[in-house]
Amino acid sequence: MTRLRGPALRLTVIVGEHELWHHKPLYAEIVHRAHAAGLAGASVFRGIEGFGGSSVVHTQRLLSLSEDLPVAVVVVDTEVRVRDFLPQLAELVAEAGLVTLDRCAVLAPGDLNAAGDGGTEGEGGTDDGTDNATDDGTDGGATAAGGRG
Repeated sequence: MTRLRGPALRLTVIVGEHELWHHKPLYAEIVHRAHAAGLAGASVFRGIEGFGGSSVVHTQRLLSLSEDLPVAVVVVDTEVRVRDFLPQLAELVAEAGLVTLDRCAVLAPGDLNAAGDGGTEGEGGTDDGTDNATDDGTDGGATAAGGRG
């Protein structure tokens, strides 16, 4: 297995934990498809509170009636491999979810000290102190949005 290192793309998909794909949790289907596609890695993170397109706040507090908490599926790989995966993802989140793409840099443990002394291209900055902001105020990453509520 080769380890990913250097410039990469982070795909984040936020869906409700109770959203299903053929009687299976949607987040699990996304992870399994990412694995089958040979992507470098995927993780699922459960939110403790959040709201989406419906503006209904979902929370894990005991007295709350809502339990459909937000779940974030995070996938990191090269830009080409992540973008090649997007058509499969589109099939899964056609009606629900929020999808974001962010440029990032994957560091090896030995690279951590060197990365702390300045910006790293692909993380929104360059070593000359400028940033990679676009005219619309974003960091140059692409974003596709949907609703979740």
